[in-house]
Amino acid sequence: VQLQASGGGLVQAGGSLRLSCAASGGTFTRYSMGWFRQAPGKEREFVAAIKWNGGTTSYADSVKGRFTISRDNFKNTVYLQMNGLKPEDTAVYFCAASTDMVVLRKREREYNYWGQGTQVTVSS
Repeated sequence: VQLQASGGGLVQAGGSLRLSCAASGGTFTRYSMGWFRQAPGKEREFVAAIKWNGGTTSYADSVKGRFTISRDNFKNTVYLQMNGLKPEDTAVYFCAASTDMVVLRKREREYNYWGQGTQVTVSS
């Protein structure tokens, strides 16, 4: 499956952005989807994940209550709504697909397919 992330940009602290990740070339409902991010000089970290049917989600503590992951299986797209953005949210955001439909994964190596990343910059 191919993944294309979009929606990044420059926003002031406290603002909002919605990232999108469009999937193609596979059966979207066979994948759990995740968002990760990587800030300069840091390792890639888990942000959020959602099961194939959207029924279960998981979030990193740092974004809980501010970010919301969702998916539209008719449009083969997963979203990350980011509210209350902080300068420390600045990173390249990646979407990823996992073939594990039972357990929501939080480790980078547990995801099988990756998008190219979209830059999010939050100014103070």
